[in-house]
Amino acid sequence: MNNKTAEHLIIKDLLWRRTAKKYDTSKKISKENLDIIFESLRLSPSSINSQPWKFIVLDSQESKHRMFNTFDDRCRFNQPHIFESSLVILFAYNPNYTITDHAKVVDKSIVDGRLNLEDRENGFRAFVFAELNTDKNGYNANWTKAQLYIALGNLLHSLARLRIDATPIEGIVTELVNKEFSNELDGYQCDLLLAIGYSHEDDVNKKLPKSRLSRESIIKFI
Repeated sequence: MNNKTAEHLIIKDLLWRRTAKKYDTSKKISKENLDIIFESLRLSPSSINSQPWKFIVLDSQESKHRMFNTFDDRCRFNQPHIFESSLVILFAYNPNYTITDHAKVVDKSIVDGRLNLEDRENGFRAFVFAELNTDKNGYNANWTKAQLYIALGNLLHSLARLRIDATPIEGIVTELVNKEFSNELDGYQCDLLLAIGYSHEDDVNKKLPKSRLSRESIIKFI
C-alpha cells in the first residue's frame, strides 16, 4: 500500500477499526452521534431496496437485563458486552418477505418522488428477485438475512468514521433471544447483535496491529 492510499480517509477509518473486546463503561454515545448512527442504518442498501430488516435498540437497563439473561454456557464470553457497551442493537430479518412487504417499499418510493403514482405497477417488477429466493412455503430467510450483513458493514464503517467502537456478536443463543423478544421482533428473526461504545484503555485488541491476508491472495485480475 502506497503512502497516498494509506492517507485516504476511507483507509484510515478501516485501519482504525477494531472489534472491541472490552468497553469503558464511563463513556456514552452522544445523542448527536446516535442520530447519525440510526440514520446510517436507515440508509443502508439492500437487494431491490427490500429493506427486510428491523433494528431493536436495547437502551434501558430492563431490556439489557432481558438480553443478558438469554446467554448460556455456549456463549457466556459475550455476556459482558451487554452492560459494558453504551448500546446494543438487535439486527433482525424478515424470513418471509412477501409482495405485501414489497408494496410498502414501492409506495414509499412514490412518496419520496422516486416513482410516479401512475408507474406504481412497474415498481413490482424487481420482486422477481425475491421470488427466485423463496421456497414453496414462502421462506426466503437466506436472502433476507444476507441483506442484514450489508447493513452491518455499512454501520461498521459509519461507526469507524465517528471513532466509535463496535462488537458484532453472532455468539448468542438465538432461540432464547427470539423467544425473549418475540413481541418486539413481531415475526422477524434475530441471529446477530451489535454492541457499540468506546473501548477501554485495557482492551488488548486496540493495541494489536491490523492483520489481513495480502491483496494478491484475495484479488485476482483476469
